[in-house]
Amino acid sequence: MFTAAESPEAYLEKIEKERERQFKFIRFNIESPLTEEQKKDFKSLTFYEINPSYRVKARLVPIESKKVREVPLTDGSREKYIEHSFAEFELGGKTNKLLLLQSIKETDMRNFFLAFADETSGRETYGGGRFLNVRQDGKNSITIDFNLAYNPYCAYNPDYACPLPPKENLMTIAIEAGEKNYDK
Repeated sequence: MFTAAESPEAYLEKIEKERERQFKFIRFNIESPLTEEQKKDFKSLTFYEINPSYRVKARLVPIESKKVREVPLTDGSREKYIEHSFAEFELGGKTNKLLLLQSIKETDMRNFFLAFADETSGRETYGGGRFLNVRQDGKNSITIDFNLAYNPYCAYNPDYACPLPPKENLMTIAIEAGEKNYDK
C-alpha cells in the first residue's frame, strides 16, 4: 500500500530513518529511558524486517460516548485517556478491531495512541505490549503501520510506568513487524 507519490524504496527509507531516529533518541537523548550506565553498552535496537503488508488502512468506527478510561500502568497506577474510536482492518486472515485512545492532554484531535499486544508479546517482543502513535489520514480512515511499533520506556528501564494495552487490543495474531525485545 503505497501512495502515488511514495515508491516502495521511499517507504523503506522512511521506516529506516524513523528507526535511526529512535535509536539516536534512546542512545543519546537526555530524556532516554536508559540510565547513563546502560547507554555506555547500548549498541542498537532490534527490529523485524520491514514488511509493507503490516501497513494497513483501517476503517474508523467512532465511539459516540467518548468516555474517559483509566488505563492501568505497569506500576499499578492509572492514566486517563479518551476512548475515541475503533480501527477495523484485515490482517493475518482475520478482521481485527483495535481501540484508539487519545490523551486527555492531546490538542490535535487527529492523533491517537495505540497500545497493543499480540502473539509475539513476551517471546520476540516486550511482554507488556508495544505502542504506535497514529494519525487520522482520511474522514473515516486511518493508516496503521506496525513496522513503526515501538517498545514502551519500561521495556528498557523498570523505573518507568507504562500504559498496558486495553483488553480490546490483545490481538490473536502475530505482528512480526516493528521493534523486538530490548536485549539488555
